[in-house]
Amino acid sequence: MATYDYHCIENNQIVEVKHSMSEKLTTWGEVCANAKIDLGTTPANSPVNRLISGGQVVKSSVLKNPESSCIPGSCCAGGGMCGL
Repeated sequence: MATYDYHCIENNQIVEVKHSMSEKLTTWGEVCANAKIDLGTTPANSPVNRLISGGQVVKSSVLKNPESSCIPGSCCAGGGMCGL
């Protein structure tokens, strides 16, 4: 299974999920069900976009859990790209 990042247009959150390459999630409800997280106040039918992966920089301020976006000893320790 591959890992993908989805951005919800309604709430501006980015969620990482795993699914087969042939599957594409299109709504916040699908993303939340796949990631096993609560919808919160965002409607389940809110559209999401799958983000391009592979070296892309994502601002930690838009992540649902920005404090977990950096792994100790990796990009943050050396003043890398985390938390832009």
